[in-house]
Amino acid sequence: MPRRFDSVTDRRAIIDRRTIFSRVEEAPAERKYYVEILREALADGAAELQKRIDADPGDGRAHAYARAYLIDQIVRIAFEASARFLFPNPSPSSGERLTICAVGGYGRGEMAPYSDVDLLFVVPGKLSAWSEQVVESVLYTLWDLSLKVGHATRSPQEIVRLSREDTTIRTAMLETRFICGDQDLYDEAGRVYRSEVVHGTERDFIREKLAERDARHKRMGDSRYVVEPNVKEGKGGLRDLQTLFWIGKYCHRVERAAELVDAGLFEPEEYRLFNRAEDFLLAVRTLLHHLNGRAEERLTFDMQRRIAELLGYQDRAGASAVERFMRHYFLIAKSVGDLTGLFLEHIEEEYAGFRERIRSRTSAPSHLNGFTLSRGRIGIPDESFFQDEPRRLLELFALAEEHGHEIHPLAMRQASRDAQLISDLQDDERANDLFMQVLTSPRDPETVLRWMNEAGVFGRFVPDFGRVVARMQFDMYHHYTVDEHTIRAVGLLSQIERGLLKDEHPISTDIMQKVGARQVIYTAVLLHDIAKGRGGDHSELGAEIALELCPRLGLGPAETETVSWLVRYHLLMSATAFKRDLSDAKTIEDFVAEVQSLERLRLLTVLTVVDIRAVGPGTWTAWKAQLISNLFTLAEERLRLGHQRYGREEKIAAKQHEAAERLGWDDERMDAYAARFFDSYWIAEDIDTLVANARQIETPEEAISIEFTFDEDSGLTQVRICSEDHPGLLMRIAGAIGLAGADIADARIHTTRDGMAINNLLVTSSRTATFTEPDQLERLKRTVCDALAGKVRLKDKLASKPPPLTRAEAFSVAPRVLVQSGASNRFTVIEVNAADRPGLLHALLKTLFDAQVSINSAHITTYGERAVDTFYLTDLTGQKLDGTQRLKDLEARLLNAARTESRAAQAA
Repeated sequence: MPRRFDSVTDRRAIIDRRTIFSRVEEAPAERKYYVEILREALADGAAELQKRIDADPGDGRAHAYARAYLIDQIVRIAFEASARFLFPNPSPSSGERLTICAVGGYGRGEMAPYSDVDLLFVVPGKLSAWSEQVVESVLYTLWDLSLKVGHATRSPQEIVRLSREDTTIRTAMLETRFICGDQDLYDEAGRVYRSEVVHGTERDFIREKLAERDARHKRMGDSRYVVEPNVKEGKGGLRDLQTLFWIGKYCHRVERAAELVDAGLFEPEEYRLFNRAEDFLLAVRTLLHHLNGRAEERLTFDMQRRIAELLGYQDRAGASAVERFMRHYFLIAKSVGDLTGLFLEHIEEEYAGFRERIRSRTSAPSHLNGFTLSRGRIGIPDESFFQDEPRRLLELFALAEEHGHEIHPLAMRQASRDAQLISDLQDDERANDLFMQVLTSPRDPETVLRWMNEAGVFGRFVPDFGRVVARMQFDMYHHYTVDEHTIRAVGLLSQIERGLLKDEHPISTDIMQKVGARQVIYTAVLLHDIAKGRGGDHSELGAEIALELCPRLGLGPAETETVSWLVRYHLLMSATAFKRDLSDAKTIEDFVAEVQSLERLRLLTVLTVVDIRAVGPGTWTAWKAQLISNLFTLAEERLRLGHQRYGREEKIAAKQHEAAERLGWDDERMDAYAARFFDSYWIAEDIDTLVANARQIETPEEAISIEFTFDEDSGLTQVRICSEDHPGLLMRIAGAIGLAGADIADARIHTTRDGMAINNLLVTSSRTATFTEPDQLERLKRTVCDALAGKVRLKDKLASKPPPLTRAEAFSVAPRVLVQSGASNRFTVIEVNAADRPGLLHALLKTLFDAQVSINSAHITTYGERAVDTFYLTDLTGQKLDGTQRLKDLEARLLNAARTESRAAQAA
């Protein structure tokens, strides 16, 4: 029995193989009887394992080994029953030998509740008739037990041939473990594999496994700080630990991770870290399988809450139980990254040249100030180097940034150990200069800041930043932890400044080419989320931190005041652009009154862009870019010229001229068409949408025109609906889109002077990644047409439609209705915040329709699980809503519609 199973306590309580096999001996020699006996044994064993998980959910390795032990005994009994009773062969020839081995995760003994059972049947050569019968009998028995079995039957020479051709098979063979059958044949296969496959191919294997790892990381998001990590395949997950063990085993023939210490690939402290990380990740993976009732490797939001509770995490001031659990998870993932660097450094001492390095930007620096340089990596001469002069902890990263060198893993390890020394230098002018040199680097600050963060130096030198290290933002909007989001934002700012994102962000690029206050914008990006998780408004708290921290970092009073303002108002521009009507003069007036200067506007624009884009893939869309651009241009004109209307007519005329050129229209035709629209339409829409709408309106095939365009950048589908305007139109459209299986991500609603309605919507699928399939689009078109023609009773249909289970159900969003009468001179503005769900918009629009108010424009925004819907309203005579009681009643009705407790509210 493998030594790893020694840690499995009271094994007979899981399965008593002798007792079970005695029942097999007494049963008739038919496989169906054996299956029933083994099914009972498997169920009893699974129940015992369940009790152990419930009793001690954090003992990941014990649970993994116990499950592998249970499956081993089931396989052994199935084999012995088949070989002895179903197909007895008392005198097998040398060609009728058979061995059953466990491979993959099963071979390692690391099995989660729904892991595959991967088996390798080894035969001496060609598969004999007897061996074939036994193999089939074992497999059918396991399949009848509802086990998910992966299997292969190979001879030792086939193992050699296929391992040479396929790295995956070569890796699987590393994990091979004997279960039952002919031990000599198993030993023979191992000897042949090691001598004919492994010997002399170590360097190639290392290179292939690291390339495989890098491709896997890229596929999983290339960050260990994604908020819904994949425990098995993600960066910093189990597969990374397994990759280290595979490399060590391949190169040094070790059988257990503990032997990597004797092989010189781990220090004892590093092995303890490896062991702790593996045990924690195995526990999380076991609970993921257990709670989902299936093989699931992604740590989703709903699972995070439940696992945090099972593992005993408690709420603390400023951090919930789930946030504390996830912070622990990310720190474990970080430690896996640290181990990888150290491990590979030890390997490279034996197998140099197996990986490519980052090319240095300069030749070897002439002054290393005591640091060493080896193979393009900055190192330290001895372990006391930082203790002798703690400022060197920052100088290490400043040198790496300046010359484009990597940092030696051993130097990183020592920096981590000595990081606390930097705390005493927070007021040291030279230390702060070195930090700002890295932060404001004109080259690549993101990479070096990430190194500094992973070494723990960043959080020690800026303690307020240390409080957000590995801090999860528990929502569906943010993709990364706060520290990773911030470092990515700094990286994006650097790319914009270097002109690398000019096509995507022309305004921000132009600003950064001319900005004089580089320190101000880089520091503002660094600090914009630094107060997350402190229990108050992180913008206000962050502004106070900026007032204290900026002078320490060398910023003057005016620069400090600007940074503090940017942090305080870093959400102002996005909130205005996405939740307000930019064609309403009061919107621009209020925004400009807060911004007050062109410098603030320009810096705020850049901060807004990098903040949104650093949230994660897909959060920055062409639609958002257009809104931010529109707001910037309108505010800039007002601040520069002091007159909000100046330039508005020119902007509209320019759009109309470009549209006419693309449509091939003469001036007379364009003027007649343009006269049908209010100015707000030309301000709000981009040129592509304006042209598409014009073609729909001018060449109608039906009374209701519906067209689609897929935006690859955002992954959203634009739905353009043109029809006659009538009361409740938008409500019916929203309900129909929900019935068709789509969600509205954003909407722009316009009416013409001659009674036509133009609804430009962005939609996504309720269930799949995109809404682009022809049958999806046809269903949406048909449902909208039927709804507008009165052929569908939307209320009944929506009420009978079961709400899908979504990730948003892991979150609680208290609904809130804000009535903002002063936000517009012409309209009453009402903002509704609620948990996003299918049918929410329809419920709100139905409420407004029943209240007999007119909707001038609607602005639909989602932030992960939170929907923010803003409506510009008048009464039926076109006047602002008046009367305190009427507004209170409307607020109460909208609040009721936003609630999710009852199905009636969802379909209202």
